[in-house]
Amino acid sequence: MPNENLISTLEQSLRQSRAARTRLAARLAELEAEADTIRAEIAEMDMLAGQTEAAIFRLLSSVLVSSNAASTPMPSDAELEAAMRHDSFRSQVAPRQNHVAQSPQPRHHIPPLRADIEVKNDRFRDRTISYAATILLREANEPLHVNEIYNRLLEGGFVFTGNNPTISIAVSLNRNRRFRKVAPGTFDMVMREASQAI
Repeated sequence: MPNENLISTLEQSLRQSRAARTRLAARLAELEAEADTIRAEIAEMDMLAGQTEAAIFRLLSSVLVSSNAASTPMPSDAELEAAMRHDSFRSQVAPRQNHVAQSPQPRHHIPPLRADIEVKNDRFRDRTISYAATILLREANEPLHVNEIYNRLLEGGFVFTGNNPTISIAVSLNRNRRFRKVAPGTFDMVMREASQAI
C-alpha cells in the first residue's frame, strides 16, 4: 500500500530528525560547559590583571615617594608627568645645548584635593579606575584634572589601595587608549573628540 510506504518513510525521517536533535542538544550542552569554563578563566585573568595593576601602582607610588623625600600629599604636575612618561620628563628637565628659550606655558587650574569629602553613594566601590573615570568624564562633558577625578571617585565610594591615588589615576588613564591627556594631569575621552569632529 502506498500509504504504508509513506508512513514508514515519514517514521524513518522522524527518527532521524530526533536523533539529529539529540546529537545537537548534546553538542550544545558541551559548548555551554566549555563557555562556562572559559568565562571562569577570563574572570580569573581579570582578577590577576587587576591585582598586577594595583601592585604596579603601589610600586610606582612608593618609588616616587621614596625618590622625593620632601614630597607633599598632592603630587605636582611634574611628578604626574614623571609617573606617566619617565623619558619625556627627563628630556624636558635636562639642560639642552644650543636651546632657544621658549615662552612659558600658561598655568592651568589645578583643583585641590578635598579632605572633607563625604561618600554619597557606592557606585564606584567595585569598579576599576578606567571604568569609573569614563563615567565621570561623560557626566562632566569636559576634561578633568586627576585631583577632581580623585575627589569625585571618593564621593562615589571608590576605595584606593596605593599611597598616592592621584598618580594611580594618572598612570591608569595615560596607558588606556580611551583617554587622552589634554594638559598636565588633565584627561579627556578620545571618543568625545571624535564625536565633536562629526
